Amino acid sequence: MEAKPQACSLEINVISGENICVDRSLLAENVYVVVRAESLSCCTTKMVNEEKGVLAWNEKFLLNIPSHARSVTFEVQCKRYKGVRPIGVARIALSDLIGDNNKKVWESESSAEMYSYRLRDWEGQRNGVIHFSVKVVKPKDQYSCEEMKAEKGIISRVRSGGFGTQVMGFQVNPNNSTHFVIGIPVSWSYQSTV
Repeated sequence: MEAKPQACSLEINVISGENICVDRSLLAENVYVVVRAESLSCCTTKMVNEEKGVLAWNEKFLLNIPSHARSVTFEVQCKRYKGVRPIGVARIALSDLIGDNNKKVWESESSAEMYSYRLRDWEGQRNGVIHFSVKVVKPKDQYSCEEMKAEKGIISRVRSGGFGTQVMGFQVNPNNSTHFVIGIPVSWSYQSTV
């Protein structure tokens, strides 16, 4: 039986790109990078112009990697008068970034590692190189909750590491109780048997 992969977060620093051509022109303007991990959510850098053959972004992102993801995609795009044009893509296997056996990754945070990958355009032709660094961010305990704070009988927010979303709750008896009720609504219907 295969173990279910865990979700993690990566701190990605998109550093620079070089030898990237736009429409066979060596001058690239309004170029940015979109980073995603087999998900609709993505991280986007600011737009930069090429200086001496190099595009420099130097932007850090915290990218949440879903448990089903097997790769991270770096897509270099250019905003032109005709719209957005993809000019280069690098699809990197997640195992290349965090290793085949990612069990050791969860024990401690790693140090940032530098990578350089060749970009390919949509016809499969080489189109420059992208430089970036990756650091695995240690996830919180899967079922731990952050501190609960009660103000005027109402709990403000509780964050659960297991669900990754914020859950609202309320105090049971605001006069003399220090207990809280936190739950997930479930549809329930009562059927009588006559």
